[in-house]
Amino acid sequence: MTELTYLTGFGNQHSSEAVAGALPIGRNSPQKAPNGLYAELLSGSAFTAPRADNQRTWMYRRRPSVVVGGYEPLAHALWKSGAAEGERAPPDPLRWGPTPLATEGDFVDGLRSYAVNGEVGITGMGALAYVATRAMGRRALVNADAEMLLVPQQGRLLVTTELGRLEVAPGSIALLPRGMAFKVDPLDVPARGYVCENFGAAMRLPELGPIGSNGLANPRDFEAPTAWHEAEDVDYEIVKRYGGQLWRATQAHSPFNVVAWHGNLVPYRWDTARFMTINTVSFDHPDPSIFTVLTSPSDTPGWANVDFVIFPPRWMVAEDTFRPPWYHRNVMSEFMGLVLGQYDAKPEGFKPGGASLHNSYVPHGPDAEAFDKASGADLRPHKLDNTLAFMFETRWPLKPTSWALNDAPLEKTYADCWRDLKDDFHA
Repeated sequence: MTELTYLTGFGNQHSSEAVAGALPIGRNSPQKAPNGLYAELLSGSAFTAPRADNQRTWMYRRRPSVVVGGYEPLAHALWKSGAAEGERAPPDPLRWGPTPLATEGDFVDGLRSYAVNGEVGITGMGALAYVATRAMGRRALVNADAEMLLVPQQGRLLVTTELGRLEVAPGSIALLPRGMAFKVDPLDVPARGYVCENFGAAMRLPELGPIGSNGLANPRDFEAPTAWHEAEDVDYEIVKRYGGQLWRATQAHSPFNVVAWHGNLVPYRWDTARFMTINTVSFDHPDPSIFTVLTSPSDTPGWANVDFVIFPPRWMVAEDTFRPPWYHRNVMSEFMGLVLGQYDAKPEGFKPGGASLHNSYVPHGPDAEAFDKASGADLRPHKLDNTLAFMFETRWPLKPTSWALNDAPLEKTYADCWRDLKDDFHA
């Protein structure tokens, strides 16, 4: 594969051209675009949104995206959206083993919804797994309902978008704007990972508050693709997620025909190893919000539609402190996945490629083994290494899907991991 190049900076006004002179200078929509191209605008916000919040990209393409055949429904039994497509959620902690790799198909075929909430295209999120054993080839996906965050767990991906291509490996993520065509081809087979569908406000970097000007995810570490267009004029199937349903159409050309573009509504990849972790250097715990990479705010300040949080390698130095996460009940709902290694609160039971769901006000915390080990540990500085867990945290309760409750590798005895926590009170 040809080496890919990238533009850096989250939210920047980027520009790129695959052919010199294809990008108009000084005019977004000239009477005749250079090189016989068509000008097309993709808007991710209302036209009159404040300048700091306005998201849009101008594309200069060989054919506009209106040149497509009529759509017809496309069945997909396991990709669900919105609270209405979830099942009654039990007030139990839920955990799943690794998603089986036996599924045959491409990225779209291999999507499986674990849990959903909110209303399609308006608010809320969906947590999904994917397994891909073949390339999408001449097939593209447009999610008009949601922004999509990809978290690979096994196998590298080549993500082709209208603005260019991204190579994304486990340990990195890809953020794909709502309404932009893309396809996902595994570079290693089988590929497996997680997806967050975000129906609310587009994800952004969180405010840093008293942390100051440096820390967490740095804007300059986010990478956008450079312009690339598919040279062949070939038939494509366009799969569209619209109104919580899948639709398909065919067209006689590639949707990846953008020769030049400029704007700030772009796909990104980001390497989790570049996260500047903040942690205590005295005693006790800071809140897990210090591990937030991206946030989709809601209409209630501080109460996110969805936060993307990671738990990367880090030094643990707190004195006189129980170092794993504490026992708690959270107003927010927490969907977790494990990319590699062990999670310190569940050293054996939580496996890479698996998932857990601790819904709103469902108690959870370290298992009995982790509690006993941490309670008597020598509190010297030590590094949690070779680990990467993440969390999709959301303001609304998540409703598991029928697949998650009946067909996925749900661990029926998950709650037993706390069974040996004894009452050792003494006066």
